[in-house]
Amino acid sequence: MKSLKELFKIGKGPSSSHTMGPYKAAKIFAERHPEANSFEVTLYGSLAATGKGHMTDVAITEALSSVAPVRIVWEPTVFLPYHPNGMKFRVCGSSQAEEAVSDKSAWTVFSVGGGALEEDPSLTSCSLLLPHGESAEPYALNTLSDILNWCQHHGRGYWEYVDECEDSDIWDYLMEVWQAMKASVERGIDREGALPGPLNLPRKAATYYVKATGYKQSLQSRALVYAYALAVSEENASGGTIVTAPTCGSSGVLPGVLYHLAKGHGFSDTRILHALATAGVFGNVVKQNASISGADVGCQGEVGVACAMASAAACQLFGGSPAQIEYAAEMGLEHHLGMTCDPMCGLVQIPCIERNAFAATRALDSNLYAAFSDGKHRVSFDQVVRVMKQTGHDLPSLYKETAEGGLATI
Repeated sequence: MKSLKELFKIGKGPSSSHTMGPYKAAKIFAERHPEANSFEVTLYGSLAATGKGHMTDVAITEALSSVAPVRIVWEPTVFLPYHPNGMKFRVCGSSQAEEAVSDKSAWTVFSVGGGALEEDPSLTSCSLLLPHGESAEPYALNTLSDILNWCQHHGRGYWEYVDECEDSDIWDYLMEVWQAMKASVERGIDREGALPGPLNLPRKAATYYVKATGYKQSLQSRALVYAYALAVSEENASGGTIVTAPTCGSSGVLPGVLYHLAKGHGFSDTRILHALATAGVFGNVVKQNASISGADVGCQGEVGVACAMASAAACQLFGGSPAQIEYAAEMGLEHHLGMTCDPMCGLVQIPCIERNAFAATRALDSNLYAAFSDGKHRVSFDQVVRVMKQTGHDLPSLYKETAEGGLATI
């Protein structure tokens, strides 16, 4: 598995697969072709279907226009076999000879979720990424069962496995991630008004936060989690800076839970970082063995995985054993199986924002349920990951970020 630095990425919303990934790809292509007279970028499948609502064209144009003008071609009905979020970059010259050269140097790349890029190894186009992905893979173990066995054999926790595998600067990086998460919560809490886009959706985080103070402690706690998760999700929807956890569309779940527990229970930054590392292990396992892309497997791969990560983090903070933590994460993902990705108007707003808030509270419930158990259960986290992948691939494409079915048609 790759480093947690590839999972937790600090950047601007509203979509890791539709905004961050294409922007990164465009920057790579621009650096490779500073001589270009113009660029043509073709967007395929889900990337084209909801790209305008996700500001894909804006991100690509921003990255390429400093070198040359850009033309975007939209192909929402063409799905490349490797992944639904395909894009082809091409340099456009001024003569037929230049055009022939540009065809040879054309680059097809896929935004596979969480801001990550991959190439289809079966294609003959030039490779602009490192072999087998974008970075080295410091983790020798790729399944949760193997990592759990390692923890139990060595008497250590998941965060200690991270410490064992990653470079020493991982804790400095996770502190940056935590600071960015806190900042996104606090910015979102202070902002009011409507979110950008044709839905004219009003922000709710500030109102929920104020109303929460009027409730008794038992209800106030849950209302504050809603407010914190909404705050980050609304920041993401407005193009603000957030952390992919594991994606932009699900970026409110983990920060909402961690911010609430840090503020309400007094957990130190060190313990929060350990919980963040634990959450990352579970997100990484899904990314490695299935998908965190809504265009590939539906929202179960985004909000469902985020809930699993937050469930694991909460259980870690409250002293859960490795087995209990695995159980909490398994429940967080299992009870999101089959969730579709059907954004209205192609925006990361409805139903995405509310889903973040509900998943945050479900993560706390998963922790509590697991805490009452001995950690033993029938269905493992790895089994749910496999089922999630198959379920996602069985879903018709209109329920996977194309905005052509489900709630998107209302």
